[in-house]
Parts: sequence; structure tokens; C-alpha cells
Amino acid sequence: MGNLDAIVKAYDIRGVVPDQWDAPQARALGAAFALVLESERSNNSRRAVVLGRDMRPSSQWLGDAFAEGACSQGWDVIDIGLASTDGLYFASGSMDLPGAMFTASHNPQEYNGIKLCRAGAAPVGQDSGLAHIKAIAEGELPSSELSLGSVSVIDVLSDYSAYLTGLVPISAGRPLKVVVDAGNGMAGLTVPAVLHVPNLDLVEMFFDLDGTFPNHEANPIEPENLVDLQAMVIAQGADVGLAFDGDADRCFVVDEKGQAVSPSAITALIADRELARSPGSTVIHNLITSWTVPEVVREAGGEPVRTRVGHSFIKAEMARTGAVFGGEHSGHFYFRDFWRADSGMLAALHVLSALGQSAPSVTLSSLLTQYDRYRQSGEINTKVPDPVAVIARVRSMYQDSKVSVDELDGLTVAGSDWWFNLRPSNTEPLLRLNVEARSGELMATVRDEILNAVREGN
Repeated sequence: MGNLDAIVKAYDIRGVVPDQWDAPQARALGAAFALVLESERSNNSRRAVVLGRDMRPSSQWLGDAFAEGACSQGWDVIDIGLASTDGLYFASGSMDLPGAMFTASHNPQEYNGIKLCRAGAAPVGQDSGLAHIKAIAEGELPSSELSLGSVSVIDVLSDYSAYLTGLVPISAGRPLKVVVDAGNGMAGLTVPAVLHVPNLDLVEMFFDLDGTFPNHEANPIEPENLVDLQAMVIAQGADVGLAFDGDADRCFVVDEKGQAVSPSAITALIADRELARSPGSTVIHNLITSWTVPEVVREAGGEPVRTRVGHSFIKAEMARTGAVFGGEHSGHFYFRDFWRADSGMLAALHVLSALGQSAPSVTLSSLLTQYDRYRQSGEINTKVPDPVAVIARVRSMYQDSKVSVDELDGLTVAGSDWWFNLRPSNTEPLLRLNVEARSGELMATVRDEILNAVREGN
């Protein structure tokens, strides 16, 4: 099949179609996934993989090719059709089967990819099987001694909806007006199934499933992609706005003033609610989340655990510690009761439930005040020719200072009332900077000092 380095990433498979990959590569990856699963299979487990796909034009035929590859190795494919990524995780978890989701998440229309998981929505990354799958797919695939597998089609959307609303009911709260920007992504399918309840007045934006993204990219972490939602929240006098990425596994929130809410504030809110249900539990947060998160967790009687950035690290720590919840600055939220997988819809339900259960005079911005205690820069990316050298140069600036320095993930430096993290991208010659401080003025001072050092000589 040839070299797959261009598309096999740290956590998933992703690249431009058809320039970097096409049906033959998808077919080889389906066969390789089945072979790896066969090597791990216990005698009484079923030879079957759950397959889901997003609305991108290439997802249908890439998924079909993957299914052909899996079937060629004697594995059945259960096709759940159009789905959000957390819908695929639900199918994998509830049926206790491995899964493959065809999506490129927030990437532009020319991209597509595969997110793989083992039974119970357990992650598959470079160190947990993806490198092995890649090596097999790059070689000559063996003929299988098993009979060809078959493809069956099922619909899990109603079961997915019932499961989520069973975890976080929202039907008994006060009436809310909610604007939802689906970004022409999979939230256009899942939101009507989950959030259409009598006490919610839903205002729908860009719900047509369209993988060409005619309105804006389905990437709400970028401020320009929230502008339409922010304007609509103001125009409608809505209580809250929700924006989902292309595969709807991430959710971003806008308050009644049209202001974007920090994902760290949502992490703290959900942690507080989950700890109320499971007192004394552990909550995972990555090292980019606000200081607010571990503070709230401790105040609620929980145990905060800090990890590197990335879902494989979050999920591994959740498994190790039995954590009830995990959150990331990127809008990924992970739930023990959802097979430790991430779900933007569950995060949205928590926000709506918390606001709906509050007094009518309480606004989202006032509710979140206790969960938003510091000022943050957001993630700032800078292209540099040698990220390692730049990080070393920045580190040398603090070698004689009375600050804490750690290198769990890139470089984190913390003073008494500020911190910053500078870390390299996994896939590009980029450095990602995040800064937080007790005041906006101090945050800007630290941010500008580090950016000047990063960009020196570039």
C-alpha cells in the first residue's frame, strides 16, 4: 500500500482526499484494523466493528471501502450511518464493540479521517495500536482463512438521545431560549434528537448537513467562527448559545451577552456538578486549563489530577484513577458514565441543566462568575523553524527566577499570580502559547514578553 506517514497522526488518521489518501488506503486500513483486533480477540467475543460517518462528501465511499477491508478479514461491520463522533462512542460502548468513525472533525472540506476505538470506546492511538495498524496496512495484506464478513445497518440515534438525557435530564428546568450553531456539521442531526424538549426554545443555525461548510468552518475554537452565533444570541435575546464542531464531539458556549465562555469555566462547572453526584471523586484536567479548575475541584471535595494535553492521556488517567470527569481547554469533555469518552452534547446538557435549575433572574454570565476567576490569553500559535531551540531559549530566561518550571508537556512556568505554557504542535512547526494571570493587564504583560522571545529572529 505504500507509506502512510502523511495521514497517520498521534491520535487518529487524517489527510487530504484524494491527494493523501483514497479508497485503497481506507480498504487497507479496514483490513489492518480487523487483523489487529483478531490478534487481541478473546474466544467468546464477536468479530464485529461499528462504523459511523460524518456529512463530508467523501465519508460515504471511504467508509464503504474500510468496511470492505474489514469484511475481507472475516469481520462483520455494523453501519450506524450518519453520526456524531460521540454517537459512534455510544454505539461502541453500549454494544461493547470496537468502532471506526469517518470524520476530519473541524478540518476544511478537503480533509477526511478515521477515529478508531476498541470495545467500550477505548482509545486507539500511536502507542495503543495505531502504529501497528499502520505497519500492517503499509505491507502486503494476508488472505484470510475466515469467511467474508457482512455489513448490516442499524440506527442508534434514539438510543443515544435517551442515554444522554438519562444521564443529565433537562426537561424539568425553567424555560430557556437556546441558539445552536451546528456549523453544517453533525450537530444538525443530533441536536434535534436530544434538545427538542418543551422547556427549550431552540433557534437553529446552519443545521443542514453539508460537508462543504458553506457558512463557516465548523471549528468554534477560532473566534471568527463564533461571530454568527454571538450576533444571533444578542438579536434573539437568548439565554445561551451553543456551537459544535464538525463531528459534534466538542461544544463551545456563548453567554447571554454574546461573550464566548472559556472551556475551563465549563470544565469547572461540570466538575462541580459531577462531584455533587459522586463526592470525593477524581477530576482530570490538562495543564492548559485554568487554575480555577483544580481550585473548584478541591472546594467541592474532589481530587484534581493534571495531565498532558490530548485525549489519550486524559482517558488513560481516567482509567487509572477512576475519575468521574475530565476536561480540556480545547472544548473536549470526558465522562466516566460515557465510557470515559468525550461528548460535546453531554457538556451542553450540563450547561442547560445548571442554568435551567437556577432562579429565573440568574443569567449564564452570573452563574459562571464563580468558575471564571482568572484572565486567559487563549491559544496563540507561532510558526518557528526550530521549536526545541525556541523553548530552550525561553526556559533560559527563567533559570535564575523564583518560579516553578516543569516540562510535563512542553514548558510550563508559573509565578505566584501567573503562568504560561509553551508547547510544540505534534504535526506542524508551531509553538502554542497559553497564558493566565490574576488580571488582564498582567496576563498581557506576560503574553507579550513570551511572544517577543518566541518570535525573536524569526
